[in-house]
Amino acid sequence: MAETESPITPAELVDTLPEVHSLLAFFSRLDAADPLIRLAIAGAIAGLSFLLLLTCRFLISRRLHGMAGMPETSFSPLRWQAQDLVTAEEMKQFWMNVWRGLSWVLSLIFGVATLIGLLLTSEWTMSLAAHLMVMVLHALLYVWNGFVGYLPNLATVIVILVVARYTVRTIGLIFEGIASRRIYLRNFYPEWAHTSFGIIRLLIYALTAVIIFPYLPGSSSPAFQGISIFVGVLISLGSTTAVANVVAGVVLTYTRAFQIGDQVELGDVRGRIVERSTFVTRIQTLKNVTVSIPNSLVLNSNVVNYSKNLGQSGILVHTGITIGYDVPWQTVNALLLAAAQHTEHISAHPEPFVLQLSLEDNYVSYEVNGWTLKPELLPRIYSELHANILDEFHGHQVEITSPAYRSVRDGNPLTVPQVLPREASGGVTSVEDGNAVG
Repeated sequence: MAETESPITPAELVDTLPEVHSLLAFFSRLDAADPLIRLAIAGAIAGLSFLLLLTCRFLISRRLHGMAGMPETSFSPLRWQAQDLVTAEEMKQFWMNVWRGLSWVLSLIFGVATLIGLLLTSEWTMSLAAHLMVMVLHALLYVWNGFVGYLPNLATVIVILVVARYTVRTIGLIFEGIASRRIYLRNFYPEWAHTSFGIIRLLIYALTAVIIFPYLPGSSSPAFQGISIFVGVLISLGSTTAVANVVAGVVLTYTRAFQIGDQVELGDVRGRIVERSTFVTRIQTLKNVTVSIPNSLVLNSNVVNYSKNLGQSGILVHTGITIGYDVPWQTVNALLLAAAQHTEHISAHPEPFVLQLSLEDNYVSYEVNGWTLKPELLPRIYSELHANILDEFHGHQVEITSPAYRSVRDGNPLTVPQVLPREASGGVTSVEDGNAVG
């Protein structure tokens, strides 16, 4: 059987380097010419390196001692708006750790140089010194060549980032002009500006990441690619609901269903839109409670916007009532109009009006309508309108009976309650019997 070759050890690999043999030949010639020259070179290397080691240790220790005694106010925190991302105390510890790391690096370099100088003083250790010098030089050259070799890619990445940054900034200025109505684009509404800019900015950043990915160090390694695939799978599996809310928010923006400040009704929630973010829509209800609704639910719900078409007339406040055939419709209309005219926040122009909706078996269905410019006060307006209807009908001895109510009259008094003065019911004036209704 053929003998298998044993693997080459790192020491044997260094022995095969031509630099080692060249150094050994150089030192051998120095020994042959004058051994004192080699000893002088070795002493100079060892002495100078040791002196630099002590100097660095002394200066850095002095610097660290001075930084330890400095107040924390001497260090600027890393702040974003009003929030300290890195406090002054943490910045102080960070810079002290930087100086400590620099001390260890310089100590290692000058310590190895001192060791090489000491090894050069003897013929027995001269070969070990040559090996150590070559190993250190190769390590430094490897780092330097890697840095220099990456400079073109680094320059490309910087150029791509700068171009992307200024592209986003220029587009942002354009959309800012659209939002402030300084720039007009046909069939493009100002409220679309922020959402459109966010989408374009996200696409530019994603394209930038795809372009610079091949220029990153280690991007072609299997480990880097495996981590990228794993992160992508996690995002895909965990962001289904989030993506649905983002897409729904974009659709709501371009459908112009509502804007900030509109009075809306989403499902069983009614109130004012106070925030429309990427994921949720927040509504301040009439009870002064803020409700957060995911955009996906908003998109799948019926949106009733009370502020969309206010214009100069406003929106219609309407409520229905059923009265028997024994009461003339002219009287019912007059009473309903009077109730609407006495209701605060129902406009006099355009005037309120009454509709006869249907003629049922036992009653007539009426509907009073009035215009208001205060959609945020609809519950209060309806409450006051209903109270005024009761006052007007009871004040004129007109019964409001339920459609399912039946009675046989045999001279019993009417089921009409006593009418309170309007001053006692919130400032509403009373209606006396016998006066004209209007």
